[in-house]
Amino acid sequence: MTAEQACAIAASTAQDTLGPDCQIETVPLTDGGEGFCPILTNAASGRIERHVVTGPLGTTLESPLGWVSFDELPGPALQYFGNASGQLAVIEMASVAGLEQVPTTERNPRHTTTRGVGELMLLAAEKGAGAILLGIGGSATSDLGLGALEALGIQFPQTEMITPHKWSEVEAITGFIKRPLPPIFIACDVDNPLLGARGAAAIYGPQKGLPKEAIEDFDKQSSHLSSLLCQHFGQDLSLRDIPGSGAAGGIGFGLKAACGAEFISGFDLVQSWLDLEMQVAISDLILTGEGCFDQSSLSGKGPYALLELAEKSGTPVCILPGSVGTGTLARLQVRYPGTQVFPISPAGCSLEEALLNGPSNLARSVDHALKKLQSG
Repeated sequence: MTAEQACAIAASTAQDTLGPDCQIETVPLTDGGEGFCPILTNAASGRIERHVVTGPLGTTLESPLGWVSFDELPGPALQYFGNASGQLAVIEMASVAGLEQVPTTERNPRHTTTRGVGELMLLAAEKGAGAILLGIGGSATSDLGLGALEALGIQFPQTEMITPHKWSEVEAITGFIKRPLPPIFIACDVDNPLLGARGAAAIYGPQKGLPKEAIEDFDKQSSHLSSLLCQHFGQDLSLRDIPGSGAAGGIGFGLKAACGAEFISGFDLVQSWLDLEMQVAISDLILTGEGCFDQSSLSGKGPYALLELAEKSGTPVCILPGSVGTGTLARLQVRYPGTQVFPISPAGCSLEEALLNGPSNLARSVDHALKKLQSG
């Protein structure tokens, strides 16, 4: 389910359970991954175009490009974009180079590219964007953003359509960005460096299909290519250690090295954009959730970040995740002892069944949770 779909199901069920006198507001959220473009664009009364670009496996797909007037943004959100003006182009990496576009059996970051991201950036620049906002969650890639840079004009003379599988052929990087780009802002809440035990390959490679035995070699090749990129653009190698440089397979690193891109906090931006603090403060109860509420959630993702906001106003929160990771509830109760958690998938349910029956499972769990809360 998209955030919008999940919100609609929860709201409809809650209205039926609590009756017509209950006022329900839906606020679809995004952490920079799936839904980033439509949620932010629609919230600011923007418009969405769709363009055919290169997908993660090299075939074409249709991806959204959002346009938002800076005049429509609330003041707190404007602070993240400096002196940018005119139209902000909103790009969602998950829709153009995301895991959703790669069948499970074909997932391997050695063979995926961010080229389509660069193509959308180039389109945004050609259409006169005053700035580009890129959400980098949910990526299927780990190519340092070299595919995107190739689309923007950077050349790798020894190969065509650069992917990590071909990195061993690259002896030099040539060329420069083919046209001036507006300021680039990358929404990111991950603080991993590019290389090492907490780097892109070690932490995120396996979930993208990289075999564990290939991580060390992949990291060495990432080190070599990142060195070439820093050398070509006159950047210090310390750029690889900046928090967030390892997010989304290093695309933030690549865009920062070549284009001067700037990292901004994804959740802080979304919170300001949607006036989330006010929404939380005026509510009597918050229902939220995500696919799996696990240890990574406790590092500041979606629902956990909402808990921090809700604590300020004393608003109770009910979390309805698809599943709960081992040990997560115990840690949650230490920090937020009053929080209720209702996993929506039945015990013993397979992932396939959970995905197939997600909407009905969510509706049933919302009804159960609200009736339990009503009964005390």
